[in-house]
Amino acid sequence: MTKAVQKITLSPSRDIPFDKLVLSQSNVRRIKAGVSVEELAEDIARRGLLQSLSVRPVLADDGTETGKFEIPAGGRRFQALSLLVKQKRLAKITPIPCIVRDAASEILAEDDSLAENMQRVALHPLDQFRAFVALRDKGQSDAEIAAAFFVTPQIVKQRLKLASVAPALLEIYAEDGMTLEQLMAFTVNPDHARQVQVWDVIHSSWNKEPFQIRRMLTETSVRASDRRAIFVGVEAYEAAGGTMLHDLFQGDDGGWLEDPALLDRLVTDKLKAEAETVAAEGWKWIEVALDLPYGYSHGLRSLSGDPAPMTDDEGAAHAKLLAEYRALEEEYAGQDEIPDEVDTRLGFLEAEMEKIETRPLIFDPLEIGRAGAFVTLDRYGALAVYRGYVRPEDEPVEETAVQDGTDPAVAGQGADRDLTDGHASAAHGGTVIMSGGQPIGADLPEDEDDGALKPLPERLVMELTAHRTLALREAIGRSPDVALTLLLLKLVTDTFRTSSASGSCLEASVRHVYMSAQAPDLKDSVVAKLVDERHAEWEADLPLGDDAALWDYLTVLDQGSRLALLAHCLSFGVNALHEKVNPYGAGISAGGLTRRMAHSDLVARATGLDMVEAGWEPTVDTFLNRVPKARILEAVREAKGEGTAQLLDHLKKGEMASEAERLLKGSGWLPEVLRRVDLVALDGEDCAEGQGADAEVADSVSEADLPAFLTDDLPAESASMLAAE
Repeated sequence: MTKAVQKITLSPSRDIPFDKLVLSQSNVRRIKAGVSVEELAEDIARRGLLQSLSVRPVLADDGTETGKFEIPAGGRRFQALSLLVKQKRLAKITPIPCIVRDAASEILAEDDSLAENMQRVALHPLDQFRAFVALRDKGQSDAEIAAAFFVTPQIVKQRLKLASVAPALLEIYAEDGMTLEQLMAFTVNPDHARQVQVWDVIHSSWNKEPFQIRRMLTETSVRASDRRAIFVGVEAYEAAGGTMLHDLFQGDDGGWLEDPALLDRLVTDKLKAEAETVAAEGWKWIEVALDLPYGYSHGLRSLSGDPAPMTDDEGAAHAKLLAEYRALEEEYAGQDEIPDEVDTRLGFLEAEMEKIETRPLIFDPLEIGRAGAFVTLDRYGALAVYRGYVRPEDEPVEETAVQDGTDPAVAGQGADRDLTDGHASAAHGGTVIMSGGQPIGADLPEDEDDGALKPLPERLVMELTAHRTLALREAIGRSPDVALTLLLLKLVTDTFRTSSASGSCLEASVRHVYMSAQAPDLKDSVVAKLVDERHAEWEADLPLGDDAALWDYLTVLDQGSRLALLAHCLSFGVNALHEKVNPYGAGISAGGLTRRMAHSDLVARATGLDMVEAGWEPTVDTFLNRVPKARILEAVREAKGEGTAQLLDHLKKGEMASEAERLLKGSGWLPEVLRRVDLVALDGEDCAEGQGADAEVADSVSEADLPAFLTDDLPAESASMLAAE
């Protein structure tokens, strides 16, 4: 016989006046979480009660019903209704929809309360994103949606942006194939095809970090913080038709410019316009470049100008600022600490006085006519103009020197060289604006016939000079002191002038080695400033305009100074650069590169080179953000110990790099390529001074030295043990 199926009976629903309802002590919710009661009350006021209350009759001691009903499930809704009643927005006798459980039910009140909270299923985030899209498609604005759900308009924009990701990726997210953080990263670029392409590349890769997704989606773009974008301005870029990418979920420094070609064209046009403005000052040439390499002025004579005098208004403003500055200094001279607002004011006064004191230089008009200027951008995206540089070929040549044959460039050969004096600069015509050595703004002046004698037959000149060369070799070979002077003359010429234009009878030379691959901050480093200062000191003393005077200067120089000058000139020929090996003959060979590196280490050992003292530090930009996480952890491990390294290994790449920079600062740690082989060999643990970490310091790191977020995700005991290692 078939057994009859037991029919289910549901509890009836009733509208019960609000003043007949009371909270139940059987409600299991004790801790506040989720939407606040105030927000819930506003939502009920706007759309009404969406879910009935679950109630039970309150019984008297004798078991009879009292007419009151307790609420084991729905307490927050009751509290929200109570708030509306208190605000007199809801009457006390308003009927409230309720589900009434039989007082004799076997189901406990706590059972109902627990089940209502545990069996509810939270909305999947993607459903929320799509619901926001549906509301907007039906006419609601971002502000209206935000007000309805008690969130900010920015959050609404973020949810709508997430819903706009490629549908294929949304389905992967819905099936838990990617994290919300990864989905957020895909919103940075609206190109669905590119989004899918990036996912296809990384989904099977070991590196699926959101920062990697953002990097790949913006790799053909330029950050708004890039100096080119700062120079042109995002507004000008967008006015020219350029488009932007933005990240709504984290700081993006203003976003990314999607059209690098347009940006470069705008930069070039603006630099050229600035160069034309500078050209109005009368310079012979102007070199325009986005980047000037270290040593860009090598071989050029720098003009010494006089600072422009202050105007009456500027002088009065400077005097006023100085008076206030001195008054504040005198007022707080005897105090241990200066108030922050006073210190800020002093800094402002210093900056304003410096602006006035930094005067433009006034040059001799005759020198301007043969000199040039460089127009470029500084590291912050501001225009930088470096004026007053004379090329060797533009230096004036005295006509008498040509006539009596003392100029080595023309003696006996009648070379075609312009004869210029102090009054001939106007003959050069308009300024030539160049980029990469090629004119972009003006035509080069045509050469004119200077009426020079035609040179002797080339064969005859070769025969005559062969005799003289052999005689000079014999003479130099028995004159060591003259030989040193000759070598110094040549090296000084190579170092302080362009070798192609100077010429010399000595083949020995220093080939100035330029760093084709260099970090942007190299020209501002400690060692670069030291080299520039030493170069400037020698340049100020050397009579570079006259070889005869230079010879006399070198002859009477004391031996210590001669050797110091020799060392300075030779230093410009040092080449310890790592280069790509070319197996086909052009460039350096593998054996040559190995010999160069070994040779450079010999020099480093002899000079006592310490790259820490030279100013190199492992920062996010110079090292840490350009190597894998394993390299970052290895650096921290060497510098601060295993325990500190383990505290970082759960961080994302960007956070790990930033925290590692803080920990490594002042530790003396260096990557292998910057360590001296002799010190590493002696120490055995890569911990010699200037080579790695101090072992005692590495073992003394305490948990107090580390920010809280490093140990947030670790058990307390584990974090303490790791910090104690």
